[in-house]
Amino acid sequence: MFSGWGLSWAGWLDNRRGEWWLVAQLALIAAHLLPVWPVPAFWGLVSWPRPLFGFGLLLLAFGLIRAVQALLSLGASLSPLPVPKQHNQLIRTGVYGHCRHPMYQAVLLCSLGVVVATGSLVHLGLFLSLALVLRGKARFEELALRQLHPDYVAYAVTTPAIVRDCPGLDWRCIE
Repeated sequence: MFSGWGLSWAGWLDNRRGEWWLVAQLALIAAHLLPVWPVPAFWGLVSWPRPLFGFGLLLLAFGLIRAVQALLSLGASLSPLPVPKQHNQLIRTGVYGHCRHPMYQAVLLCSLGVVVATGSLVHLGLFLSLALVLRGKARFEELALRQLHPDYVAYAVTTPAIVRDCPGLDWRCIE
């Protein structure tokens, strides 16, 4: 499963396979370990409201489930880099029938879950930054997918990119 990802020292230096997108994504995900700021007292609360905390945990759980679904659907085509493996398959069923980048959607759901569960402005900033990075990474990835799969354009026109009807995260026409 981990073979053939195309990771190389040269790629880390010149971004030939989108390594810098991966580094930015991983850094933003890791930054979610930062402490919550502001603390609930900033909002005039003794603690963050339990319903919001619970809903945030549900979003986080749903994001983790979506990630597992996407991983299982990709199988041997899995790669952390935005340049797909040379002999990958275009998956259009399951979670890939609902959006073209369900793994990115899963990461955003997890991040949003942390924001809702904590009310943290720091984590809101991380969520928005992650959305921008994943949008860029997905666009980078789609350039190669169009070259590898002639039917990718038809798939892209009918299937949302990351989040349906969300400006910046749903582009259904190839520019």
